[in-house]
Amino acid sequence: MSMVPLPGLKEMVEGISKERNLPKHAVQAALREALLKGYERYRRTQKLDHFSEEYFDNFDVELDAEQEGFRVLANKTIVEEVINPDHEISLSEVQEVATEAQPGSIVLVDVTPNQKEFGRMAAIQTKQVLAQKLRDQQRKMIQEEFKDLEETVLQARVLRFERQSVILAVTSSFGQPEVDAELPKREQLPNDNYRANATFKVYLKKVGEGSTRGPQLLVSRADAGLVVYLFANEVPEIEDGVVRIVAVAREANPPSRHVGPRTKIAVDTLDRDVDPVGACIGARGSRIQVVVNELRGEKIDVIRWSPDPATYIANALSPARVDEVRLVAPEGRRAHILVAEDQLSLAIGKEGQNVRLAARLTGWKIDIKDIAKYDRAAEDSKLAAEATRLEELAGDYDADEAGDYDGDEETAEFEEEEAAATEETEAAV
Repeated sequence: MSMVPLPGLKEMVEGISKERNLPKHAVQAALREALLKGYERYRRTQKLDHFSEEYFDNFDVELDAEQEGFRVLANKTIVEEVINPDHEISLSEVQEVATEAQPGSIVLVDVTPNQKEFGRMAAIQTKQVLAQKLRDQQRKMIQEEFKDLEETVLQARVLRFERQSVILAVTSSFGQPEVDAELPKREQLPNDNYRANATFKVYLKKVGEGSTRGPQLLVSRADAGLVVYLFANEVPEIEDGVVRIVAVAREANPPSRHVGPRTKIAVDTLDRDVDPVGACIGARGSRIQVVVNELRGEKIDVIRWSPDPATYIANALSPARVDEVRLVAPEGRRAHILVAEDQLSLAIGKEGQNVRLAARLTGWKIDIKDIAKYDRAAEDSKLAAEATRLEELAGDYDADEAGDYDGDEETAEFEEEEAAATEETEAAV
């Protein structure tokens, strides 16, 4: 069989494998695809006829690392009379080397072009396709390597800036090469200093799929999952399952620049001898301080979860002191929170941040009221009137739905229309 020489093939495969952190078989597969595309380009320049996308499906490239070259092979069907020489070969030609050959059988034929004929344009096409195939292989490797690490935390190092995004270098495990990851503006923390080579812990939100350009890994510093990881990493009771994190509400990028980042985290335990809040805070705040430092001074409220909604809501509004929680509409998850006048601003929080986070943490709609000005009778009347109005609206809606359809009339009209249509059809025939 003829062969197109590729001097230095073995060293080239090994070099690309090390440089791009790809296994040798992946590099060879990319090179075979690139050479096949180069052969297609060579054939298209030779013949002006239009080739379909599937025309070259029966062609393949064989690499020979020892002899440092390649061959182009084609699977051809044995026929009595050849119509398409790219897909067929004559019986008489095959019987010259294999007398037992029969029509309809498939044989592998060497169709390697002469090196000079292969042409400069085909070589350029091969080089371009090889670069693309190697990028595709790298993307595939990254997807396989990091897909199982989604929703986990990785160590990252700042590389550069692209528009408003920070490009970071992350690794999946010790000894593995670094991979680029994107930290968009919306996932950044306002107190972070993203200087070159600064290191951060980041939450891997998503591993991109397909042939998208740029980093495939989307990471976050603002996701609540980062807070959960930091506490689990710092509090042994959480890692051991003694203390569990029930809910987290985080506002890493507040709507106003005058309000800093803040998180509320609800914890619980089934062990009566363990204080879940104290376990998370640590002696003299040692444990929570590690988390706060990693999040660059973000305020964190650790509260005790409770199966009783009123107790849970009161805890969630910490550090405000709540006098009473009225579950005014349990089915709609609405509650009135009664506090003293001096606790109003603390319960609401700066620009409403505290009550907003408490509502997200508990899943209840919370209205903060001054207990001294709260008129229970008036509020009860207002709620009763609203409930009555909603019931009336629901009743009117049901009546309208029922009124839109009269079974007997609709059926009669349909039968009349069907009979008329039948008569018209018969008349036309």
